[in-house]
Amino acid sequence: MSIVDGFSDTSQLTAKGAARPDVRIVHLGLGAFFRAHGASYLADLGGWGVLGVSLRSPAVRDALVPQDCLYTAAELTPDGIKPRQIEVLRDVLVAPENPQAVIDAIANPNVCIVSLTVTEKGYCHDPASGRLNMSHPDIVRDLTQDHPRSAIGYLVRGLQARRQAGAAPLTIMSCDNLPDNGALTRRVVLRLAQEIAPDAVDWITANCTFPSAMVDRIVPATTSTDIETLNTLVGQWDAAPVMHEPFRQWVIENEFAGDRPVFEDVDVQLVDDILPFELMKLRMLNGAHSALAYLGYLSGHNTVSEAAADPVLATYLRHLWRREIAPTLIAPPDTDLDHYAATLLERFANPAIQHKTYQIAMDGSQKLPQRLLGTILDRLNNGQDADALLLGVAGWMRFTGGIDEAGTPFDVQDPLAPALRAAQSTDPAATVRNLLAMGEIFDASCAARIEPVLVRLYKGLSDHGARHMMSALTR
Repeated sequence: MSIVDGFSDTSQLTAKGAARPDVRIVHLGLGAFFRAHGASYLADLGGWGVLGVSLRSPAVRDALVPQDCLYTAAELTPDGIKPRQIEVLRDVLVAPENPQAVIDAIANPNVCIVSLTVTEKGYCHDPASGRLNMSHPDIVRDLTQDHPRSAIGYLVRGLQARRQAGAAPLTIMSCDNLPDNGALTRRVVLRLAQEIAPDAVDWITANCTFPSAMVDRIVPATTSTDIETLNTLVGQWDAAPVMHEPFRQWVIENEFAGDRPVFEDVDVQLVDDILPFELMKLRMLNGAHSALAYLGYLSGHNTVSEAAADPVLATYLRHLWRREIAPTLIAPPDTDLDHYAATLLERFANPAIQHKTYQIAMDGSQKLPQRLLGTILDRLNNGQDADALLLGVAGWMRFTGGIDEAGTPFDVQDPLAPALRAAQSTDPAATVRNLLAMGEIFDASCAARIEPVLVRLYKGLSDHGARHMMSALTR
């Protein structure tokens, strides 16, 4: 690989710009995505420091704090690597080590926004209904403890403390791949507040906004090889770099409770109606990503770029977008869906991005409702078939069996993994039926409508393999 606009040689990361900004944003879930996406916009703006919160592991804190929370964001292009030093993070808290510090940070009057990238499962909701799962282990614990475990629990306790301190209103902004994620966040926060902080419910309703946001940038997991390669190339030691594609997009519902960054200055789109943007991205990018991950992984493709370079899978994706997904959408302003699809395929095929199909395939029970099932239901309600979409669902069902087409076993990582294992049967029809009976994922009426087609497609995947089924479907 080559470097584009590389750094001068130095032994360690040091701040390069003016005085670093004070903390104005608390971010829950300080993973690679936020550091490669949202933080890059804030770095362009300046003036908005971020306090990151790790909700589980100290690993990110332990890597970032010794280097003063500086890190490299490496843009991966077919022509080489373009590194950039990001300086917006001011500190990192590990919630289990000091839960009160997280609560105090949310209550801090200088903080205007709390943002989240906690993945779909971090909302502790039932994906099929969108309601808070009161039997979720983290929620059960939060119902009885003052110091929470879930992201939703931290929000509730932080907002309760903010009300008690008489602090200013607050914007709570989800940046996860969930439809109408702002409304979902508001719903689960208020539901939990009714149980553990009833004194704060009216204050939250009157003083907090929950704008929905659509975020887009492909950010593969950083590997030890990535770290070694990047550090060798740039001549700096960085224990916590992030890798990302050139493309980025951020669309936010224009509903803020107080002060906010001037997002417009860095091409963030502030809109009154975010639904067309959300559905386009969730269905065309995330839906296709999931279908490609399951079918690609089963057929032996380890990365998205490798799968997208397979003519059979590329043809399947074009068919999926053109014939089944795009007709369910209203294009956002100034957007051509055919061009958007072509851009997606180009992004998927970027050989510099080693995005693992297995990584995307994780937590499928949390992703299917918004990525594939909603589109399927729209098509069925309009009297249209959805075989290409259902092939993606059948691919997920085969994936839950934990064995690829070469007979190699693998670990299925999913919050519902025990139930998924219990659903497996030597009878393909029984496996499909058992999985469709999981009400956390499938609405019963929808399940009954799609079962016959899913049984046929699942049997086809079992007997003939993913590439054969995709070829047969797109002839």
